[in-house]
Amino acid sequence: MVMKGLTLRGLEVFEALARTGSVAQAAQITGLSQPSVSQQLRNLENALGTELVDHGRRPMRLTQAGRSFQARAEAVLAELQMAQSELTVMDLGHLTTLSIGLIDDFDNDLTPRLATLLADSLTRSKFKLITLPSLDLFADLEAQRLHMAVSAHTGELLEGVVEYPLVQDPFILVTPKGAENATQTLPFLRYAREQLISRQIESHLARQQLNFEERFEIGSHLALMAMVARGLGWAITTPLGYMRAARFHDGLEAHPAPFGEFSRTISLFTRTDWSDQVPQEVAGMMRRLMRSQIVDPALTQLPWLADRLKVMN
Repeated sequence: MVMKGLTLRGLEVFEALARTGSVAQAAQITGLSQPSVSQQLRNLENALGTELVDHGRRPMRLTQAGRSFQARAEAVLAELQMAQSELTVMDLGHLTTLSIGLIDDFDNDLTPRLATLLADSLTRSKFKLITLPSLDLFADLEAQRLHMAVSAHTGELLEGVVEYPLVQDPFILVTPKGAENATQTLPFLRYAREQLISRQIESHLARQQLNFEERFEIGSHLALMAMVARGLGWAITTPLGYMRAARFHDGLEAHPAPFGEFSRTISLFTRTDWSDQVPQEVAGMMRRLMRSQIVDPALTQLPWLADRLKVMN
């Protein structure tokens, strides 16, 4: 039996406060007023019989009890979000076929979960799920080889396409651990020029009138992160890319982009001739998966991204 006063809203408020250390930011994340955030925290502390944060410090710091409770609260919320995704998937049994393409940014976590959830709902349908680079996904969508594509937006006007924004993914600097002034002392490790992410990064650097020696051009994201971790250079990537490279985190440090803030939008795209609710339902499910599988873990590890890395409604 759950103790009296322990509520889901209280857990959500505490998780946001623990991540940001700010009542104002927690209010923005949860959609509550600042007085409501403070009241929810007091109710939770009263229910547990202990203080979870040091109320005399700004930004707020967790007490020892708060740090212990944080891991439990995050696990509970992650499980609830996962359960919501499983229960609210639309019944897709009426479809005869469904084909979806995704960028490889989600191969570690979201894509396997998405595949199983959709397959469970497509009881009598032909189902295809593939991973391709962004530009290839748009070509397949235009050629009607895909019903839906999950990709970074190209920044161009897309005719005959409906967009469902999923997540704002800011660009960040990744350097070898402990490498001071890496952008002055080490070479820039680029993504391969034909990749959309490379074009977005190079366009931003050009707008900032920045020019770096062209020595390394790497088509594999994990190979790029491995090279940074080995101390061979620095790179610009995004939180989604950084979280994919978990095996190299011991050798990496993530920092805000030093050349001006910029970001990409990851969206679900479909053709305008698909007028039913399926794309909306799939987009909603993907937002919930992205929050629990990628965004929340990234914000726990990199809390300075709180205002920049976010799921979009």
